[in-house]
Amino acid sequence: MEEKKIGLKSEEERDKEFDEEVIEIARVARTVRGGRRIRFRAAVVIGDRNGRVGIGVDKANEVLIAVNKAKAKARKNLITTPIIEESIPFPMEYKYRGAHVRLLPASAGTGVIAGGSVRVVVELAGIKNLLSKIMGSANKINNIRATYLALKKLSLLYNLKNISRVEKEKTPKIKKLKSKNELPPPEAGVSSA
Repeated sequence: MEEKKIGLKSEEERDKEFDEEVIEIARVARTVRGGRRIRFRAAVVIGDRNGRVGIGVDKANEVLIAVNKAKAKARKNLITTPIIEESIPFPMEYKYRGAHVRLLPASAGTGVIAGGSVRVVVELAGIKNLLSKIMGSANKINNIRATYLALKKLSLLYNLKNISRVEKEKTPKIKKLKSKNELPPPEAGVSSA
């Protein structure tokens, strides 16, 4: 009987954990001394539809290998996105190279109103209500990167907001003194110098 190590997941279990979507497969060529060397570039988005999403872009000599390499990169680049009432907590705008993406929260029942590459990233993240606009470049890879980075920035800002709110709740209120004469009386057993 085969022993299974605790904490390690098999390839099949990892594939079942995330949904994946191949955004683009492109044939790319580079010129070398003997002619052109042809390879394939794959752009893949993976997500669990529960707040986690990742993107990966990689090249290989065969399409299947390129897709698998891109999936492995996407697994390494996973981020957790805050989802509040099936939408994002606040508007976010991000510019990556030529791509400019604006994401806006939407009320329940709106659905995802987004262009192709933004729609895929947002749906795999698990966001069900969102308005978005792609401005600038029509390049799919730059648009998925801009969306991914916008969600990453959104996550960081949301976490910072929550941390600062918790810090404010923890810090005691300090009463401002009007003058030096209003110093509080020294504690018992402590001599003043």
